[in-house]
Amino acid sequence: MQTIEIIELDPSNETHKQAFKQINYEWIKKYFKVEQGDLDSLENPEKYFISTGGAVLLARRCEEYLGTSALKPIGNDAYELCKMGVTEAARGLGVGKLIGEAIVQKARDLGAKRVYLETNSTLAPALALYKKLGFSRIENFTSPYERADVAMEIWL
Repeated sequence: MQTIEIIELDPSNETHKQAFKQINYEWIKKYFKVEQGDLDSLENPEKYFISTGGAVLLARRCEEYLGTSALKPIGNDAYELCKMGVTEAARGLGVGKLIGEAIVQKARDLGAKRVYLETNSTLAPALALYKKLGFSRIENFTSPYERADVAMEIWL
């Protein structure tokens, strides 16, 4: 079996941008309602994540893209894990764990003291993954996303 590697999105590489957009769009569409903010950030990951001081990571096996994750700074040495998706074909291969560990390490490398995320309580496998990665729930939060009913954080 081929090794899964984690790479950073190169904004000048159309294949990278398309993989980020497609994987996350399919994930959001399958489990939620796609909102305008999703469309904007998926269309322009450089503007929304990279140029703000964040990062976009891709999980790749040979030339097949299996998953993505994105970070954006939210102030006070904190980053938000904004997008994380895995293709249907990659479910069960440990891609979520690999890319989750990589994005937490990337946040550390960027000087983060905290990583925050919002998700939905219907995604039991994602919640279990975040818990394994060290995230814990936050009570009483407000979100710009209609779909978010769970907030989590990890202190680094």
